[in-house]
Amino acid sequence: MLEPLVKSIEVPCSQEKAFDMFLGGMANWWPLSKISISVMRGGSTKSLRIEPVEGGRIAEVSDTDEEHLWGTVKSYKPHEFIGMDFHIPHPSETTRVETLLEIGFTALDGGGTRVELTQSNWEAFGDMAEMCRGGYNGAWGMIFEQAYKSACET
Repeated sequence: MLEPLVKSIEVPCSQEKAFDMFLGGMANWWPLSKISISVMRGGSTKSLRIEPVEGGRIAEVSDTDEEHLWGTVKSYKPHEFIGMDFHIPHPSETTRVETLLEIGFTALDGGGTRVELTQSNWEAFGDMAEMCRGGYNGAWGMIFEQAYKSACET
């Protein structure tokens, strides 16, 4: 069993803003021109749609209006926690494989927020589990630790 991937950052904004930026502002900080199903297929991404309710979908919309599912919200506690089945599949993948992605938001003294991202269920990838975990580890460094954190600083 592979250990969960854990990334923890502190952002200089309120818990509410950090949570809202993660979900509502994701289309603004996620590098859609580099990391999306549409780009992997040679196109571009028009938007990112997030339904912030349990059972809600997280999907990108391509420039041809095709929708690509990234995940489904499993747990939703506004300003505190979101849990989702999550995976951005490569176009060559023939079956849907998902990790469990959980993001917790904890208010800190002084007005900042600790945001902890935990991704698990790597075993779902079978023989590719270690490689997928390694790929996500690098990607979250750029996406979560840099792009998201920078969006919270502005």
